[in-house]
Amino acid sequence: MNREEIIQAIKDIITTIAPDEDLSSLTEGERLRDQIELDSMDFLDIVMELRKRYGVQVPEDDYKELATLEGCANYLLPLMANATANA
Repeated sequence: MNREEIIQAIKDIITTIAPDEDLSSLTEGERLRDQIELDSMDFLDIVMELRKRYGVQVPEDDYKELATLEGCANYLLPLMANATANA
């Protein structure tokens, strides 16, 4: 997966978890929680969906890396590339 595909995957997951949120104005560098209504359980659901859909394990110590769309893309790019290569 490339960077844009990862960002779209995260948006798709958020849409599943918080279907009433408008994601059209999300910016990559601002914290997701500052842009849309996500609580800690929603965030855990995002992490669980990443594991379920893509087989990506995110250790709890790395959750902070997923605070923004940019952070998600930067953190997940090498993991998703490996997951795709191993599929």
